[in-house]
Amino acid sequence: MNKKPKIFVGVSGGVDSSVALALLEKEGYDVTGVFLKVWSPDFLPCDWKEERRSAMRVCALLGVPFLTFDFEKEYKKDVVDYMIREYSRGRVPNPDVFCNKYVKFGVFLKKMRALGADYIATGHYARIHTNIRMNTNDTNSYELRESADKEKDQSYFLYTLNQEQLKHILFPVGGMAKTEVRKLARKFGLPTAEKKDSQGLCFIGKIDLKNFLAHFIKTKSGNVLNIKGEVVGTHDGAIFYTIGQRHGINITKKTKNDPRFFVISKDLKKNTITVADKESEINEVYSTKEIVVIDMHFIGEEPKLPLKTTVRIRYRQVVQDSTLCKEVDGYHIVFDNLQSGVAVGQSAVLYDGYICLGGGIIEKVINKVNKK
Repeated sequence: MNKKPKIFVGVSGGVDSSVALALLEKEGYDVTGVFLKVWSPDFLPCDWKEERRSAMRVCALLGVPFLTFDFEKEYKKDVVDYMIREYSRGRVPNPDVFCNKYVKFGVFLKKMRALGADYIATGHYARIHTNIRMNTNDTNSYELRESADKEKDQSYFLYTLNQEQLKHILFPVGGMAKTEVRKLARKFGLPTAEKKDSQGLCFIGKIDLKNFLAHFIKTKSGNVLNIKGEVVGTHDGAIFYTIGQRHGINITKKTKNDPRFFVISKDLKKNTITVADKESEINEVYSTKEIVVIDMHFIGEEPKLPLKTTVRIRYRQVVQDSTLCKEVDGYHIVFDNLQSGVAVGQSAVLYDGYICLGGGIIEKVINKVNKK
């Protein structure tokens, strides 16, 4: 009789990971709930303790073992410090990508293997497909696919996964809609069934990102400009703002309609940010058809280039038709249509239909549309 695989399930205290654990337990697998303790600043309330208690309640209800792994040092070094460095440089990092890369599917996966488990499972909304190789000399290959629930799909944050990692990862709720996950949580009587989805970064909690960064980066007052270069407001530091940001902009020069402005560019040397109040104001100066991407990672084999593909340059963006090619300074992505709100430091993630091919970090925006 074959022994059921041993699975460490990352339980965060939320409904998705709780249902993932319950599904595997009810299928008869040898499961253990694992709470990952990560870094949290001493100037914020200690929310992680309540999340841990929530995860413990789920494990107690299901009658499965519960463990806590402390990855505070790794998280601080590879996620938090990286994020602060990037913001200090005027870039807009994606800490969720690095949390997945270095913590959840990095040190957690390594520890799982060291302790003799076969898989780790999480509540991520994504799917893994195994391509079975019939030739016994060949190993199976794995695809990362979008989740069944397109609104909740998290493949954008998982593009750094490789074949060896995918071999040992399970996403039990990846083929479900969020509404179905909620129904199952109620059916199983899980204490997290009605818990709200978490928003933002786990170590920041309810504090505004700008206020968090201000503990590590000095504030410096500067001007807010409109597209004509006129001063329309003030700010506490250009580095605190992201391209496309719509909140936290102090406009002192009001207009009749008092429109809602959003950031379209920033100048770190002059410490200014430029805002617009409607899409029509974002002309070619603030749009691009080409970006340079570094740290490119392909989940499977590197494709032949140039490659016609689709790309997301931000979470939940509709995929954009484009061409991937390689030049001396890195990989270039050339879009079929103009793109606005491109933020250096964010991730550009490649897709072939619903299959995530990989991605990289946006290093440079090329405004070739302005060249004569």
